[in-house]
Amino acid sequence: MDFLFFALLILDLVIITGVMGAPPNQRFDENYVVSWGNDHAKLTNEGRDLELSMDHSSGSGFISKLSYGTGLFQMRIKLPAGGCAGVVTAFYLFSSTSKHDELDFEFLGNKKGKPITLQTNVFSNGQGNREQRVILWFDPTADFHNYQILWNEHQIVFFVDDVPIRVFKNNTNVGVKYPSQAMKVDASLWNGEDWATDGGKTKIDWSLSPFRVHFQGFNIDGCSATTLYQNRNRSSTASTGRDCYSSAYWWNAEKYRNLTHKQQEQYENVRAHYMNYDYCSDRNRYPVQPPECRSNM
Repeated sequence: MDFLFFALLILDLVIITGVMGAPPNQRFDENYVVSWGNDHAKLTNEGRDLELSMDHSSGSGFISKLSYGTGLFQMRIKLPAGGCAGVVTAFYLFSSTSKHDELDFEFLGNKKGKPITLQTNVFSNGQGNREQRVILWFDPTADFHNYQILWNEHQIVFFVDDVPIRVFKNNTNVGVKYPSQAMKVDASLWNGEDWATDGGKTKIDWSLSPFRVHFQGFNIDGCSATTLYQNRNRSSTASTGRDCYSSAYWWNAEKYRNLTHKQQEQYENVRAHYMNYDYCSDRNRYPVQPPECRSNM
């Protein structure tokens, strides 16, 4: 009985730390490969730290070896310091389909002394244009911070150091497509000067290059999948032999179907004090508010 109690306690701690706290610092090559700009990617600390750099010749990026259907996807990131206007650091999930699903963290560089903007976006069945932007409450260039995407059948939550900054609920009941395709995890450092800073008015100052971003924490808590939920049913199979919406995966448990009371308070605080753009409030783009907006607030 004592052994059973101890085992259950350990399991509960594993579940809790899956969302709370930084990811284990696994080796990069366990789950990822460099996808482009190989000569601008540098591994250190026995493969547990990765630096991507960008100069006038190229940026760089990496991608997960597998695709995933649900899970918790997180990365510890330290952004480029100094003037990095026009420079974009991205951490996102993406399906390689014509009408793709995508879940984005995009860090929009700025002039020295100006804050870096964190933009999130959600694509489902090829439909995006759901940008939200926040100004972070810390300097993301001074140290590593943990950026997380929780994805299950009921909600998608974007976290920064365990603080929820965005929620996208499953609103298929009102005709809103919900991300359901198998996605790979991508990250990159690239030239976004055409749009990223001041709407593209402020360009990259190449005299400040190379720009460098650092990554840690390369574990993935996800349901790896080959064919996933075609026609939005559960007849497809995951490579593990379990449905990616199965309660056998901790992130699908009932406790992760909604924010906790504390998380809801944190989320409302972020929206009130740090959000500076929400597509749901942009009446020029959307004279009629998109139907998912009300339930995601």
